[in-house]
Amino acid sequence: MQLAYESTYEYTPQEYLEIERKAVYKSEYLNGFILGMAGASRQHNQITFNICVEIGLQLKKRSCNAYANDMRVKISQTGLYTYPDVVATCKRPEFEDVYMDTLLNPALIIEVLSGSTEAYDRGEKFAHYRRLPAFKEYLLVAQDRICIEQYVREHERWILTETNDIEGMVYLNSIDCNLSIKEIYDKV
Repeated sequence: MQLAYESTYEYTPQEYLEIERKAVYKSEYLNGFILGMAGASRQHNQITFNICVEIGLQLKKRSCNAYANDMRVKISQTGLYTYPDVVATCKRPEFEDVYMDTLLNPALIIEVLSGSTEAYDRGEKFAHYRRLPAFKEYLLVAQDRICIEQYVREHERWILTETNDIEGMVYLNSIDCNLSIKEIYDKV
């Protein structure tokens, strides 16, 4: 990640949101600094789309909500504003303000890994996400090979399950959905 604005000025969260809501490109925010986000590859976009289609079909006529790419998430405990690839909740969505563009209570977060973000998504970003009380499940999806890592919160522990079988399935307990690995990687 790179600073979007080359400055020693530290922005307030309100200044960030004012800038971000008018911006052409998405940026994250942490500790007063606005961080530009890199664009996504074709594979990354296809995988994200495939996941959204699968989840969307299963959530029809249910009270759950899922969002792709442009739903900002705020981790109030650390001050990070970020844009996961997919977020979902089966509880009533809680938003930071009347704009309803910053979700506070995702139960499921999915990140499609890329070379430039993989270490951050696995490490520091996941550490931020774990501070969210409603957050129960984290999926990391490789785009360069068939590999899905699923972290599920059980009380205060996180249990990892890895799936590499193209014929396999991943059950998303937090939103009661099944994802076919074959469908996730369709056209990739």
